[in-house]
Amino acid sequence: MIAGGVALLLLDLIGTFAFALNGALTALRATRLDIVGVVTLGMITALGGGTIRDVFLDSLPPATFLDWRYLAVAAAGGLIAFLFGRHLERINGTINVLDAAGLSLFAVTGALKAVDLGFGPAQAVVVGAITGVGGGTIRDVLIRQVPSVLSSGLYAIPALLGATAAVLAGVLGAHGAVASVGAAVLCFVVRMVGVHYDLNAPYSPAVSEPAPRDDE
Repeated sequence: MIAGGVALLLLDLIGTFAFALNGALTALRATRLDIVGVVTLGMITALGGGTIRDVFLDSLPPATFLDWRYLAVAAAGGLIAFLFGRHLERINGTINVLDAAGLSLFAVTGALKAVDLGFGPAQAVVVGAITGVGGGTIRDVLIRQVPSVLSSGLYAIPALLGATAAVLAGVLGAHGAVASVGAAVLCFVVRMVGVHYDLNAPYSPAVSEPAPRDDE
């Protein structure tokens, strides 16, 4: 049990770091920011979803503020993006993989935490998805662009699928690490397929072509 807890904490911190790094890099591509802005937006991307989740669940203070390691790792991710942003573009594929892993872990753990606190299945799925995409959405609003989760890429859909799989496994009595890992893997695979093939969720037939994003 102790080893499993340590492994989960390590994965959680890796996901936090990847979210902060990717979030800060996305902000850098979209607008000109100083060191405070870059690090702050990186931290918001990494910690925002979990904070929103804990507020929804009335689990206060939020978990990310009870353990200094989350704040330190998120700040480190934002600082590294600020210092080495140009060089990190070369390993963008690796960063996308880590970001997908963070999305998967956060979506599943968020949904399971909601279930543990007595939320219904549908509400737990929503909470799980918000945990995964909430931070990036706040970041995009702060830099005055349409949140990427609403406009491009397969991001919210994998989070919803992973959270749904985790909740359904619990409803069917398949509790435990295997079911949780399976749900996270589902989310990860769908997200990476979307990245690899540059897939997007369907647009309205009334829109012939999506408007270009500021960071493209």
